[in-house]
Amino acid sequence: MSRSNRIDHIRLTSHPAPGAKHHFPIQWGAASARERGPIIGTVSRPQDRNVIGTHGGSYSVYRALAVSSGALDPLKRPDLTNTHPAAIVGPFGQWTDPEKIVSLDPWGHLVAENFAPEIAEGIDIRPSIAITKARLDLPELQAAIAGGRLKYDGDVVHANGSVSVVKIAIDPVWYLPGLAKRFDTSENNLRRQLFEQTAGMFPELVTRPDLQVFLPPIGGTTAYLFGDVSKLPDHTTKITCRVHDECNGSDVFGSDICTCRPYLIHGIEECARAGQSGGLGIIIYNRKEGRALGEVTKFLVYNARKRQEGGDAAAQYFERTECVAGVQDARFQQLMPDVVHWLGLKRIDRFISMSDMKHDALTSQGVEIVERVPIPDDMIPADAHVEIAAKKAAGYFTPDPVTPQDLIDSVGRGLEKY
Repeated sequence: MSRSNRIDHIRLTSHPAPGAKHHFPIQWGAASARERGPIIGTVSRPQDRNVIGTHGGSYSVYRALAVSSGALDPLKRPDLTNTHPAAIVGPFGQWTDPEKIVSLDPWGHLVAENFAPEIAEGIDIRPSIAITKARLDLPELQAAIAGGRLKYDGDVVHANGSVSVVKIAIDPVWYLPGLAKRFDTSENNLRRQLFEQTAGMFPELVTRPDLQVFLPPIGGTTAYLFGDVSKLPDHTTKITCRVHDECNGSDVFGSDICTCRPYLIHGIEECARAGQSGGLGIIIYNRKEGRALGEVTKFLVYNARKRQEGGDAAAQYFERTECVAGVQDARFQQLMPDVVHWLGLKRIDRFISMSDMKHDALTSQGVEIVERVPIPDDMIPADAHVEIAAKKAAGYFTPDPVTPQDLIDSVGRGLEKY
């Protein structure tokens, strides 16, 4: 075993070795995967690393537990046999524009195909995107079929209520110069804040300007495609899309205090219909729990809203979040359009979202939105009217203007259950 592969030898990488050169330089926005170079976040061979951070993001901590307990060999390489994508996505023109995609690796699902020689030599190059096929099986979809809102066709929607989809898992890969430009700041400032706000977890952010790619320890994105994925390159294909930010309490457990699961289900129904009608439906699901403030903060805000004088009210909806978290919303949708660019989209015909932040992020990056589709009133839970009224007053899309009386009425609807 070479010294660099010894598990009892610690090799610090916070500063480059004198005269060292990258074995695998990265040219972000290059015309092909090989010209761009592989993304290598291996910890077993530090000399190969060309990024800050490591593969697996937040799950790298669990990998450390597996290694420390003896359950995982730290030198183990993944066997990528038969893991190739179950559907073809790309390449598209946006992949070679270094300003269009800055938060994911557009070639991340094609690692085994493009870097087979290096992998055969033992270089630990891992996919950051995986594409498979599956079926969604949700009780609301069965109810939609029973109610006549959704028809089964045996291709997209099946008789038992399941829906065929292509599922795409995407880990974040941040190109720091492009990320800084997207947030209108300097790369040095971005690196410093990432370093300081993670308590110095990644010293290379401030000591290794030669490393321009960061694998952040955060959750990623899952995209669900409904219909014939081969139609993606055809820009006449009608696209229905919902961009949804994670809300575990509602999406999984069915909370009645927000519209998240109902709106997600509405988006899935609309996407299924789009696939049935010859278009494509796309759900983009981002792990940004509690407006990217976390679930603990979200539940603290719930308590503050319910216990304030006069009870929960739309007029104080965002203020309560800011009081607890210091900011109203930390999702900052500037990075969200990257997945849309990765799918090669330049137009969304039906955008199943009322969010002004999501709409403005997409249109500011050249994605045309033809129609915005609000959540139907009968799908809003009784206790979520405060939320929806507050968001409309703050700039969310609505076909009808919001009046002061709407804000007053939302309090009554929110308190009816008590």
